[in-house]
Amino acid sequence: MADCNSILRLVVIAATATALTACGAQAKSGDLLERVKAAGVIRVAQTQANPPWNFLENGKPAGYDVDVANELAKRLGIAKVEFVASNFQSFIAGVQAGRFDAVIAGQTITDERKKQVDFSRPYQVNGISIFVANADTSINGVADLKGKKLAVTAGTTQAAFAKKSIPDADVKTYDNATLGLTEVGRGRADAVLVSRFQGAFLAQKNGLAVRPAGPLLESEVNGISFAKGATGFKQAVDKALSDMISDGTLSAISKKWLGGLDMAAELGKI
Repeated sequence: MADCNSILRLVVIAATATALTACGAQAKSGDLLERVKAAGVIRVAQTQANPPWNFLENGKPAGYDVDVANELAKRLGIAKVEFVASNFQSFIAGVQAGRFDAVIAGQTITDERKKQVDFSRPYQVNGISIFVANADTSINGVADLKGKKLAVTAGTTQAAFAKKSIPDADVKTYDNATLGLTEVGRGRADAVLVSRFQGAFLAQKNGLAVRPAGPLLESEVNGISFAKGATGFKQAVDKALSDMISDGTLSAISKKWLGGLDMAAELGKI
């Protein structure tokens, strides 16, 4: 039978091992900032197929999210951003498994996701908007769409919104947002429902004489996600984003990619 001293030593050893394991796990997540700075690279996940947010242009990552990621890395003292192609279904699992360090791809901040990963302060908002012809001043909200010819993209949240919330409109579906915006620009539809910033980007890119009208009909707040417990990383990212908002950098990035719209101003409304 073991004596009391032996039992005590075993208890101390077991307690110490447990504490070290817990501290090690905490350090692994909490030292994310130090780790990526030491490595000189941060791995950022994006779909690379969601213009104007993030997409491939001449084979290279481009878009609002890409510029935000590069500017953020510079302000955090990280030499390089390595962009990793992924998708919304795999973002959380990829962060948890360490396949990438952060997701900068327009992830909506939700209570369910916050149980699995941590989020930065909001860096962008998105939502459904009404687009009308530049000269049209008669449509400024959902109530003005009654009896109007309304374009939507088939299978989208915008189409579902139109069916649910604008039953009196004459709704026509199209294969993509560009077609709907073109119909409005040419006078063959009175309005189109589309993501506000995607609509602005496509209108500018294709030279369409349309503009957003009224407030967002439904909105979502997006953040940068990363491993839970990375407190130092979150603090640094939040400060960098706040500085980018206050010094005009985020406004410049958004105006470049989002059809002249100011994301900093939009964030100020939430």
